[in-house]
Amino acid sequence: ETELSMMKRMWRRSLGWASGATLVAVLCVPTPAQAQISRVSGGGASDLHQAVGVTFGGFFPKGESSRANGDVLVTDLDSLVFNIGDFKGATVSGEWLVGLGDFLEAGVSAGFYQRSVPSVYRTQVNANGSEITQDLKLRVVPVSATVRFLPAGRGSVEPYVGAGIGAFRWHYSEIGEFVDFNDGTIFRDRYLADGTAYGPVVLGGVRFPFGTAMDVGGEVRYQRVEGDTKPAQSRLLGDKIDLGGWNAAVTLHVRF
Repeated sequence: ETELSMMKRMWRRSLGWASGATLVAVLCVPTPAQAQISRVSGGGASDLHQAVGVTFGGFFPKGESSRANGDVLVTDLDSLVFNIGDFKGATVSGEWLVGLGDFLEAGVSAGFYQRSVPSVYRTQVNANGSEITQDLKLRVVPVSATVRFLPAGRGSVEPYVGAGIGAFRWHYSEIGEFVDFNDGTIFRDRYLADGTAYGPVVLGGVRFPFGTAMDVGGEVRYQRVEGDTKPAQSRLLGDKIDLGGWNAAVTLHVRF
């Protein structure tokens, strides 16, 4: 299966999850809240505030000392040389926001992150003295549903804080040369694991008007989530993969 087809399949799944999460969020809104007036800057129309947008930023994974017990990356550091910090990488996402009055809004988002990190064995080399190399690759497609509180209400500047739940579709692989420590032989192989993990998300940010129907801003969010690598099947050395960390992004929305 090609990388392009895998990405398309991930996006189709993400859109399906996002649609389901949106329906749940809307159905859970009390009837009185749905009838509240959302004031758009410069007008007083009784209109439900909505916005669609995109975010561009970066993911910063948790460091070695704060990762989950049994994390595969920490376990790999016993024999491989690489930096966990090298897994920081670019992210992109789309989101839909629905106002629940002047001080609350619900949102759903779907994003994409992927990063490959090279590694070599710490003490072993090939017979010709060259390094024994591998590529460690992590891909995550996060889908989250959140509720946000706007302490200053809707206006020209809109700070907000929020929390919610995320579903993180992940895929992790180690591909390259490996050493059999029983007899010292060097062989090529690939170890793969994937799954969907769930965890809490907290966030904060601020938005500024840009034109008559757009806003730009910045957002920081933190996710706490762990995946199960199923080592009996994947043959990976760790039984978990810690997907937690920080996201920082620039946001752009169109209001309607």
